[in-house]
Amino acid sequence: MTNDEELSRLMAIAEQYKEQLNQLDMQLNFVQQAINEYNKSMITLKNIKKQDKNSEVILPIGGATYINAKVSDPSKTLFDIGAGYVVEKESDDAIKKIEDRIKELENNMKKINEIRQKTENEATEIYQKAQKLYQEQNG
Repeated sequence: MTNDEELSRLMAIAEQYKEQLNQLDMQLNFVQQAINEYNKSMITLKNIKKQDKNSEVILPIGGATYINAKVSDPSKTLFDIGAGYVVEKESDDAIKKIEDRIKELENNMKKINEIRQKTENEATEIYQKAQKLYQEQNG
């Protein structure tokens, strides 16, 4: 293989790593958004749980938008269990489930970060090899 062919091969590999890093960054962003959303839900739920029955609250519905609402039973929460199913749970149980989901997402984020670091290290090696080869050709 000639030096030009090797340089082209290394640059193609470097481009693949760049694309992988972009994908991993998008995954990290998605997971962070999910964590933020769960944290907002947990804060709202904890605040509503402190209310008396039939008390009026201002309820955030997303996008910096709120509605006036009446809390009929602050000890109960409707909770999405997946596949379009919602169940009624005690608020404390719902908070625990949200905390568990946040921990799971944080673990996923840690794994993605580890993969990203490994990929970044490999990409750096390829870039250095390509740079060395280029300098040898043009130096």
